[in-house]
Amino acid sequence: MTSKYRTAPIPTKAMPKGIPYIIGNEAAERFSYYGMKGILIIFMTQYLIFMKGSLPGSEMSDAEATANVHLFNSAVYFFPIFGALLSDIVLGKYLTILLLSMVYCLGHAALAIMGVQGVPLNWMLAGLVLIAIGSGGIKPCVSAHVGDQFGQTNSHLLTRVFGWFYFAINTGAFLSTLLTPWLLEWYGPHWAFGIPGVLMGIATIAFWMGRKVFIHVPPGGVQAFFGETFSREGLSAIWKLMVIYVFVAVFWALFDQMGSSWVLQAEDMDRHWLGITWLSSQIQAVNPILILVFIPLFQFVVYPVINAVFPLTPMRKISIGLFVMVGAFAIVSVAQEIIDSGGRPSIGWQVMAYGLLTAAEVMVSITCLEFSYTQAPRKMKSVIMALFLMSVSLGNFFTAAVNNYIIVPEGTAPATDLMHSLSRRSQGGDIEPGFFHASAAEAGLESDKTPEGHFLLKLSGPGGNFESESAVEILYSTDGKQLDIHTSENQQLNVALVEIEKHWDAHQALPLDAQGTKLIEALQDVRGNPYRYDLINSKLFLISSSGPDGEHLTADDLNLSVTRIAKTEEEIAMEANSGGDLTSAFHPTEPWLARRKAEMAADNNTGTDVVDDSDNEAKSFTTQMSVGGGQNLAGAAYFWFFAQLMLGTACLFVVVAWLYKPREYLQVEAAD
Repeated sequence: MTSKYRTAPIPTKAMPKGIPYIIGNEAAERFSYYGMKGILIIFMTQYLIFMKGSLPGSEMSDAEATANVHLFNSAVYFFPIFGALLSDIVLGKYLTILLLSMVYCLGHAALAIMGVQGVPLNWMLAGLVLIAIGSGGIKPCVSAHVGDQFGQTNSHLLTRVFGWFYFAINTGAFLSTLLTPWLLEWYGPHWAFGIPGVLMGIATIAFWMGRKVFIHVPPGGVQAFFGETFSREGLSAIWKLMVIYVFVAVFWALFDQMGSSWVLQAEDMDRHWLGITWLSSQIQAVNPILILVFIPLFQFVVYPVINAVFPLTPMRKISIGLFVMVGAFAIVSVAQEIIDSGGRPSIGWQVMAYGLLTAAEVMVSITCLEFSYTQAPRKMKSVIMALFLMSVSLGNFFTAAVNNYIIVPEGTAPATDLMHSLSRRSQGGDIEPGFFHASAAEAGLESDKTPEGHFLLKLSGPGGNFESESAVEILYSTDGKQLDIHTSENQQLNVALVEIEKHWDAHQALPLDAQGTKLIEALQDVRGNPYRYDLINSKLFLISSSGPDGEHLTADDLNLSVTRIAKTEEEIAMEANSGGDLTSAFHPTEPWLARRKAEMAADNNTGTDVVDDSDNEAKSFTTQMSVGGGQNLAGAAYFWFFAQLMLGTACLFVVVAWLYKPREYLQVEAAD
């Protein structure tokens, strides 16, 4: 069957006519993706629980949200292999990109309507799955589609166009990373997720408009595809590149944390920079704007200078980039040490780290993208691109696995799981008392109802003894929201809090770990063990008992989490001199989250846990009791772990780079 479109590039030294459509499509698509992704961790940790229709249990800890963000990233970069198969065997690149872009648009629509109807968490999961399929499916096809527009005569333009390609990606990313956090802050999730959806629609239309000038390389079919893929040449190309991709996967495990752990770190930093107080999610915009500067800088200055010293092959570029990434994470590790000590470092620390991270990206990502295309046999371009992207998936899966592993289980999990289940069955309404008591008995828990009408669940101590000093009582509202936790340690923990508060009143600063431990060293839990004091940041600390097992960071820990709400004179002065709001004329007086909380309070339907501050008359702090939970790798130790992992990987890759023997494959040109 003859195609109505050109299927091979013509011999020409000119730029292919389809490139502007591809670049325009990529800029709009990347706006949609990075705009959505940039606010995801803040939405999960701060906004999701306040959406209309959210059920108890929707809230996420920092580690849970980080793991979920990286699982999503992993899925996005896992699905390219299926898009590649669909493209190379059945539909070809053009139709694959067009159809999966429509799926992509549906995913954005699902995120935009969260809170309109149904359970927001379900809409979020559905939207992220659709976006992962759509965005992931088109990834290998888009980059390979760029290469398909070139033949041997104009192949010298490939490097320039892949630079433009990356330029388009980062232009879209820069604009969206500034806009969508602002939309989330002032206008809420509907607008923040909806605008990226509109841009994805524009991207799809832009791509469709270029159909008549694209080179439409036809699919090779099953026999041709598997014949070339499993040929000696195909397997050799895959094997050689997979060795590289394993090392590059570690790079991605660190790189994509700028959208997760780096955003959470920015929450604890002084974000007043360049006369503006930035939102924590907006700091990511430093990366794409630096890319726009670094691409020409490296191409015309850095690479020629290095090349004058020694031949700068693609493998050497990647190797240097891996070492540069070590420096980026070393900087954020030092910044986190300051935070762990109660300081509030300037966001300038992260800006410096972004400089190194972006330099590493130029040397690793752009180089590996172009290198992968040239190393792929002709009929395997999309598959090789998909395997390159699989390295991103592998890296993000590793980061998700680490964050899941470091989560300390909650000791109240049996009660929490039961109430979440009952809340889902009641669809957010009041739980029927008889059903509550029957379900509690079936789960092996004691249940009761307080004079105020609240539900009470009791967890037994060792040996199933509900009367032991280790038993825990948890208070819930009739619709399943946790209100309070009572343990044998509550009173003594509040006594310890008073000692910390005295230090605050005297010094207007929270004590460091050693100071706080000394202040409460005379106090002991009911088992005769000392309490532990841990400073998390300048506004948060924990006072904890190791519980019945006597071990720290287990499900038996009894924790009093304390948040400082009083402000120092220095903080008040900094807020007064934080600079004007350049966008004040374009947004409401109060942020969306504050308006939403006020709306929920007016409806007498708060979505937050009630904190136990009955012994805290001065209101310098708010407190919350928990059993277990937390992370066993946190603070600076978390960032240093990844920095050391990257260092070991970079050292091993030097050997791989030295041994690798490249072979190039380019498209065959058609006759005039």
